[in-house]
Amino acid sequence: MIEVRDLTKSYRINKDVLKAVDHVSFDIEKGDMLSIVGHSGSGKTTLLSLLGGLTRPDSGSVVIEGLNIWSITDDELSVYRNKKISFIYQFSSLIPTLTAIDNIMLPAAFGKYDDVSGFAKELLSTVGLADKMHSYPAHLSGGQQRRVAIARAFINNPEIVLADEPTGDLDEDTEKEIIDLFTRMNEERKTSFIIVTHNKDIAAKMTKRMSMNKGVLSLS
Repeated sequence: MIEVRDLTKSYRINKDVLKAVDHVSFDIEKGDMLSIVGHSGSGKTTLLSLLGGLTRPDSGSVVIEGLNIWSITDDELSVYRNKKISFIYQFSSLIPTLTAIDNIMLPAAFGKYDDVSGFAKELLSTVGLADKMHSYPAHLSGGQQRRVAIARAFINNPEIVLADEPTGDLDEDTEKEIIDLFTRMNEERKTSFIIVTHNKDIAAKMTKRMSMNKGVLSLS
């Protein structure tokens, strides 16, 4: 489903060149759950951005279902991301003027979808926030905001979820609930996951495991 070949991305910092992603190649089949572990600064977040079409590589390709996502226009890529890929970032990035339920439904506004309010309510309930439907982000704790962001990631029924430390600020019980949600989405909808995490317990629950060090990806 996803074929990554010789992917490279470097950044210039003053006179130095930092190779954030160094000739990375790997494959993911539909329904795989891949974890990537590594120290801060190892290139994991940059790799997710390259895979999701947010950051253009210096060289290499990301082919999803036969389409090299870096061979299409920016507008076409935006439409493709909205239909196929969802992101869960390290930070919740909720719109402060929208309620929890409206934040969840927001991605569906950019495509041609049926009424999603019922599904949004279901997702909100799944992450334990049914009673916070009409609350604004300012009235939610950091952990609650994270759960809203996680629910939002599933509103368009994505085929691929790219998650960057998705449970970083959640307590142990909520963390388990979120990983259980990922597993259920994977089993029921064959959603593929690429999860960047420092949590080795979470990494061990994935079907495939890799590690990253100084831009180099290897089997864990």
